[in-house]
Parts: sequence; structure tokens; C-alpha cells
Amino acid sequence: MLISFRQFKYWFFSILISLFFSIATKANTIEKCDSLIVAGVEALNKNEHIKSLEYLTQARTLSEKNRWYKQSFLAINNIGANYYRLLEYGEALNYYIEAYSIALKELDAKYEMIVLNNIAILYSKEKNYEKANEYFKKAYDIAKQNNDDLKIGLYAMNLGNLANEQLNPKLARSYFNEALPLLISQQNFHLMAKIGLIQCDLDEGNTTKSRQVALELFENSKNLSTFEADLSLITIIAKSYIKDNLLDEASVYTKMLLQDNPNIETKIMAFKLLSEINFKKKNYDLAFSYKDSIIASNAKLDAIKNGKLYETSKVKFEIQNYQNQIKLNEATLSNERKMFYSIIAIIFIVVLFIILILQNLSVKHKQKKLIAERNQQILSLELEKEKNELLLLEKQLDEQKAISLLEQERLKNEVEQKNRKLSAKALYLSGRNQMIEEVLSELSELPQVSKDALLVNHIQTLKTHLKTDNEWDNFITHFEEVNQNFLTKLKAKHPNLIANDIRFLSYIYMNLSTKEIASMLNIAPESCRKRKERISAKMEIPEDISLYDYLATI
Repeated sequence: MLISFRQFKYWFFSILISLFFSIATKANTIEKCDSLIVAGVEALNKNEHIKSLEYLTQARTLSEKNRWYKQSFLAINNIGANYYRLLEYGEALNYYIEAYSIALKELDAKYEMIVLNNIAILYSKEKNYEKANEYFKKAYDIAKQNNDDLKIGLYAMNLGNLANEQLNPKLARSYFNEALPLLISQQNFHLMAKIGLIQCDLDEGNTTKSRQVALELFENSKNLSTFEADLSLITIIAKSYIKDNLLDEASVYTKMLLQDNPNIETKIMAFKLLSEINFKKKNYDLAFSYKDSIIASNAKLDAIKNGKLYETSKVKFEIQNYQNQIKLNEATLSNERKMFYSIIAIIFIVVLFIILILQNLSVKHKQKKLIAERNQQILSLELEKEKNELLLLEKQLDEQKAISLLEQERLKNEVEQKNRKLSAKALYLSGRNQMIEEVLSELSELPQVSKDALLVNHIQTLKTHLKTDNEWDNFITHFEEVNQNFLTKLKAKHPNLIANDIRFLSYIYMNLSTKEIASMLNIAPESCRKRKERISAKMEIPEDISLYDYLATI
């Protein structure tokens, strides 16, 4: 019963949390916001401004609500682009400035560059070259700080075009030369930078050079050039012919500008050039006719602008309606949320009541289980007590064992200390005997000594004393007292050993050298080595094991 109750609580609260967040997350994903921005940009490129602004306004509302700063920036920036296309430069500038504020506060330099460039383009359209240069330069400097080569090239090209419009070819040339290597991967932009350099040549009076390069570029770059690039090249060629007073050629290229139904601004420029050509040719009637065409084109341009203003007003009206609809939708959504929360509250109360009932039913089961657990705990405590007693007994045994080991170690140290004293005494006796033997040997070789019978008797007595020195017997007695276990084990393991063998092995066990043992036994070192070999054979010790190592294992 208890297990099923816990499962029920887990299931209920999982469902409750899922329902609670379902409305808040309904269709408010960042992917939807991005898709609205993409749809808005696509409509902008098709000049469907009402549809574009509808998508972008919806994306802006969604992004601002969720604080998605990147999406908010893109939506506002593209709203400004719509108004720019509608020739509503003031409205466009307001949106660009708003996007610029978001870029500064919340985003990185990449977005700041984009909107600065857009603002600069607006000012250049209004012929406000000072402001245009200021904002182009800001974008250019940020691109340099971030080492963004493509953006550096684009903004340098824009600065070059602006310098050309201000008739400053020297400054323009420096920007175009900087832009060219950075735009080599972008063929169309690279071509526009080249055209900017040709314009510099024309403005500096190098008409022939500018015309030749423009003609060559116009012929060789047809697959790459855009309509805008073609118009720029044709204009440069026509202007160069006019400056060189080659009016017929200038007229041919100027009329090329009027082919393929150009826009009003291109037509006005072409009519100005044709009017200038015909004035130079003294065809005044034709020149004035082109002047009239200029006036008519300007009037048409004004009409277009007025139409754009009407379209802008219409768009604003549609956007206002759309915003009102959004408010209505939000109010409806708010009411739905209130209803949803009310239903959730009722469900919560009902389920809470059911939970209380189930908890009361499970109390008896818990009590029985608690009694069983307590009995189990008592049994466990008793077992733990017995275990602790056993552990204590083991600990006492370990302590006694440790004490025994310490006592053994102490006794071992005492034995080693006594052996060291015995070794020192043995070495002393060995040295004394060797010295006495050397003195007796030297005395025996003297002629005077051999003639003195009394002195010879004394020497013989000393030699006899060396062979029967009671101190050596005392030494072996002390060794047996110190190393009783060793001698007992040695005799038990090798019962065929005689007393002299055991005495010899005792010296080996004390790690005395062959020379020292020979001196102590008053025998030659060679005899000592032979004796050592005889005893090893008698004890059947393998040849690859030394006698000392074998004795150390006993």
C-alpha cells in the first residue's frame, strides 16, 4: 500500500509541473523567433514591406519578452532596413539607434559594427558626409580591434567611396588599397574596390588611364560584375570621354546607361551627362531637352518618394493594428492562464484530500513496520555488542603478542650486543697472539738467542702458553652461554661434529676472517682454509652456499 502511494504522489506532481509550464512555453521557443526573423528578411528582399514588418515586429515582441538580445537586435535592425527601403530615413535612423543601444549594452562588437555601417549609409544618402565618415570610421576601427579582415575590407571600401564623393581621391586611394587584398575572396566586393580606384584616377585627371582600365574591366568581368558595377564603369568611361572632349564616344556610353530600364536616379545622371555633352557640341535645343528630362525625372522621383511616404504611413497603420491584435491576444492568453490556474488549484485540492486519506490508511502499516524495525535494531545491537567483545579480546591478544615480540627483540638485541663484545675480545686475543708469535719468531732467528739456553727455554714456554691458553676456553664458554640456541641447533642438525669443529664454526658464525681464526687457533691460514673446506664437506653444504650464510640460517 505504501509503495503504490509513493508512486501515485510522484506521478501526480510530475503531471502537475508539466501542465504548469505548458502555457508558459507554448510556441515561445527561440527557434520560432529565429524563423520569424528569417521570414521577415526574405519578405524585405522581395520588397513586401508590410509582411516583413509584421514578422519582424512579432519577433521583436517575443525576443524582448524573453530577453533574447541577439534576436531583438536583428529584428529591430531589419525593421530599420524596411524604412530605409521605403525612403523613410528618419524612421530608419530611430530603429538603427535603438539596435545600436542593444549592441552596446548586451552584444559584442560584431553587431555594433553592423548597425554603425547602416547608420553611416543613411547619412551618406542625406549628403551628411561628416556624420557618415564618423560612423563608417567607428565601424572600421572596431573591425580592426577584432582583427575581422573581411569587415575591415568592406568598411575601408565604404570610406573610400565616401572620400570619392567628397572629391578627395588621395584619401580614397589609401582606403581602396587597404581593402583590395582583404576582399580578394569576395569577388563582387573586390570588383567594386577596383572601380573605386578607377574613380580616383579620373578625379585626379588621369582620364586616359581610368578609361583604359575601366574598359578592360568592363570587357573582362562581365561574368562577375553586377548591374551596379556595370553602371559605375560605364559612367566612369563616359565622364573620361567628356573630360577629353571626345563627345561622340561619351554620348555612346552615356546612352548605354539608359538601356535595360534603369531607376530614376540613374536616368537623372544620364540626362545630366547628355545635357553636358550637347552643350559642348552646341546642340542647345537637345541640351535643353535633356534638362527638361532632368526636371521631369526629378518630379517623378518626388512622386515616388510621396508614394513611398504613403506606403510608409500605410505600413505604420498596419503595424499599429498588428500591435493592437497582439495586445488582444495577450489579454486572451492572460484569461486562459487564470482559468488554467483555477482548474489546477481545484485539482490540487482534490488530490491533496485523496493524499491525506491514503496517508491515514498507511499509518497502521508504518507503525507495524516501525515495531519490526525496532526489534531488528535491538537484535542488531546485541550482535554488535558480542562483536565488540570479540574485537576487544582480539585486541588484547594482539597486545600480548606485540609485547612478546618486543621481549624477543630485546633478548635478540642483548645476544647481538654480547656477540659483539665476544668478537671484540676474540679479535683482541687474535692480535695479541699474532704479535707474540711474530716476536718469538724474530727472537728465534737471532744467533745470540740460540746460544742462551735459558732464553730458549723461556721462548718454548711462551709457545706452549699460546697453545694451551685458558682464555680461549673461557671465550668459547661465554659464546655457548650467549648463543645457546645456535649451538643446540647446530649439534642437533649435525651430530657428527666434534668439539674442535664446533669451536671453529663458532668463529665463522661471528664472521671472523680466515686469518683471524688461524691466529686464534695458532695454525697457518692455509690450514684454516682446508679445515673450513673439510667441515663444509662433513656438513654436506652445497658448493654454491658459503659456510657463513649457511650458519646464519640456523
